[in-house]
This record gives sequence, structure tokens and C-alpha cells, in this order.
Amino acid sequence: MQRSLRIKKLKNILVTGATGFVGQHFIKCFKLEGYNIRAVSRKLIPGVETIICDFLKDDIPDNALKDIDIVFHLAGYAHDLKSESGIEQTYQKINVDITAKLLSLSVKNNVKKFIFVSSVKAGGVSRQGKCATEKSLSEPDGVYGKTKREAELKVLEAGRKSDMHVSILRPALIYGPKVKGNLQLMMQGIKKGWFPPLPETGNRRSMIHVDDVVRALLFLANNKKSNGEVFIATDGRVYSSRNIYEIMRCVLGKPPLNWSIPKYLFSVIALISANLRYKIDKLLGDECYSSEKLQSFGFEPQKELKQMNETDF
Repeated sequence: MQRSLRIKKLKNILVTGATGFVGQHFIKCFKLEGYNIRAVSRKLIPGVETIICDFLKDDIPDNALKDIDIVFHLAGYAHDLKSESGIEQTYQKINVDITAKLLSLSVKNNVKKFIFVSSVKAGGVSRQGKCATEKSLSEPDGVYGKTKREAELKVLEAGRKSDMHVSILRPALIYGPKVKGNLQLMMQGIKKGWFPPLPETGNRRSMIHVDDVVRALLFLANNKKSNGEVFIATDGRVYSSRNIYEIMRCVLGKPPLNWSIPKYLFSVIALISANLRYKIDKLLGDECYSSEKLQSFGFEPQKELKQMNETDF
């Protein structure tokens, strides 16, 4: 972090999702800043007051939020699947019901601020060549997006009905040290030589570094004007899939390539099965979001993809 975004006076913090990708970076940052951290987690977190609770099996203890000033709700259930049938109940319980329970306990315990980490999926995908904004009217993307959107509405409603400050952050695709998923797979594939050189299709992707996600959460907790607001968070730049591929080659110290697999071959492969079509669409499709609103409130991301090194994937 380049500068302190210490939350003045409000020192007692509860965080969920502390063992997740964002949560681990969040804990590290807050420990360095000297905050009193309490985590709700399935397992003990060294050096952090931990309330052991498995959201799928256990109820959140009524005393979990005693003397807490701010709740950072990072926990969520997300699986990048073509078909989400059969696990809707898990999405509902983790993303919606647990959020509602935390909100109820927060109001009951006079928590001052509730900061919710949602997802750009809650607002749907970009349409008609434009990057999606907080005002876009697209349907949420998949069961994950729908349940995140439902949770957002509960957060905003709780804020309207109480004196509690509520803010919602919708991060784009997050990258950073120890990230898992498609970005890590792509990096490993390029490193080992089996990932194909992607064509330049002109598609647009939005991303954000995990450190900037943590900074954005701190920023919202400090900003009185953020009460009752929803914010998309990106690094302020737009990348094509080919851009990302080339940056990763550069990060790995590999020379640039002046050729690529023709786009039509991906189109042919997509005809083989619905699953392959889904994966190719995820690889070469548009997922563009605007974070102009968050920046208009005064937040500026500090990192971008081209500044990264191999440990950032």
C-alpha cells in the first residue's frame, strides 16, 4: 500500500471470507495497519481472533459482532460453471441467506458500517459495444450473479431502514499473487508452451489487482458519500484477450509472437460441444466494465497489468 487509508476511530473489524484470495490480502494489510480483527472462518487463522463457523452447516453466533464497528463481508460462493443446476441452494444460502443474517446481527449490535463485496456479475455483462456501468440494466450473469444481486438489494434495504452505513463493491476479474483459476492456468500454459497464441479479436476485458480491491474497500469505509452506493472496481484500463496473452509472455521473459491461431478455428472448435463453446466465449468474449463512478468519488487504482511480474498470477 502506498499510503495509509486508516479508518479513523472505528478500529474493531469483522471480516468474512478471510481465507479466500482477497481475504488473505485483506488480513495482511489490516494487521500491518494495526486494526483489531475478528474473522468468521471455517478454520483458525493464526494471529487473528477467529470464530469458527462453516456457513453451510453452522449458524453465525449471536455474539460474533459484539463490539464490532465495521463488517467487511467478503465471503461468497462462486463457481465458473456452464451449468449451475443442482447447486442453486448453495448459492442461495451462502450468497443471500448468510448476508441477510449478518445484516440482521449488524443492526442488532449497532455496527456502524457494512461493506459488501459483490461482483460485476450482479450487474450483468456489457451490451452494444459499451462497458457496463452501475446503471446498466442487463440481467445478472448466471445463478452467481443473480444471488449476488439479491444480496445487494438486502444490503441496500438494511441501510435504508437503519443508521448503518452500507457500501457495495463489484470487482472485475481479480489478479495478484497466488490467484487461482483461468489466469493462473493461462500463465502456466504459456510458461510450459502449450497455451495457443490468441488472435486479436478486439474483445474487451476489465481486471483489477487484489491490492487495489483491498484499497477500494478501505476507501469506501472512509468515504461518507459512499453510503448507499454501488461501485464497480477495475484498474481503469481495458484489455483484449490478446493483450493479456502478450503481457503474460512479457512477464515470463518470452519473446513476442507475430502470429496467432486464426479466429475461425476457435469458431469451429466451439461447434463441437456446448461446453467448448462456453469456454471459448469466456476466453474471447467481452467482459468490460467501467469504474468511472468509483474514480469520481476520489479512488485511483495503483496497479495495472503491464506492471506485474510472474508472482502476480
